[in-house]
Amino acid sequence: MKDFNELQEGLQDPHIFKAFFLAGGPGSGKSFVVRKTTGGTGLRIVNSDDLFEKYIKDAGFDMDMRTAKAERERPERDKMRDRAKALTKKRQANYVKERIGLIIDGTGKEYAKIAKQSTDLKQIGYETHMIYVNTSLDVALARNAERERSVSDAVATQSWKEVQSNLGQFSQHFKRNLVVVDNNDVKVDDGTLFNEVFKQIRGLLKRKVTNPTAKAWIANQMELRGITKAPSGRNVGKFGGQPGAKPRGRLPR
Repeated sequence: MKDFNELQEGLQDPHIFKAFFLAGGPGSGKSFVVRKTTGGTGLRIVNSDDLFEKYIKDAGFDMDMRTAKAERERPERDKMRDRAKALTKKRQANYVKERIGLIIDGTGKEYAKIAKQSTDLKQIGYETHMIYVNTSLDVALARNAERERSVSDAVATQSWKEVQSNLGQFSQHFKRNLVVVDNNDVKVDDGTLFNEVFKQIRGLLKRKVTNPTAKAWIANQMELRGITKAPSGRNVGKFGGQPGAKPRGRLPR
């Protein structure tokens, strides 16, 4: 019989069946916030921008999107963006296949796209959340101007307006799983920033898996891999946290 620690991903993930969407326009400070509030959790970050920026740097392209040089590089840069998105999509699919805990990074300007992704994840057992990073337009523009990869004020302003206009719909969709972070006044880290947000996210992560579809997947994976008892300290519990539950049929791996 296999020991639990012999397993690869999936069941051993400490935050299995948890997905956090990240929303906030250019200059909102999403990357800073996610480091301070989810660092050390083991959640996998899904973000095509990291790859996209690597491709830009490797090609020697301008990181400032406001320059004439960057405008000339746009056709090739757009190809790089598409390539980064395609690879990131594959990575996300691999994570989801194993039901691994995720942070899905994006601006949040397309509500319908995020709502569909969230609904699709919930249908296979995920519990979905959103971390919404909020700033004033003035703060967003000032920070955007200081970023290594800056966009024009017009683009940043349009993105900010679109994200702001979606907050009500995000609130309706995610309900108590929406975490709004006010990132207007943060300039330096004195060791006490975002404590309440940090605690709130940890509380969400500690919830036991309760979705019947998720429990069935966990039970079947345990049966397939010869595991009869899940370890303590994780959110799956015995047979997916359902006392007395037994594996029921087999679900797609």
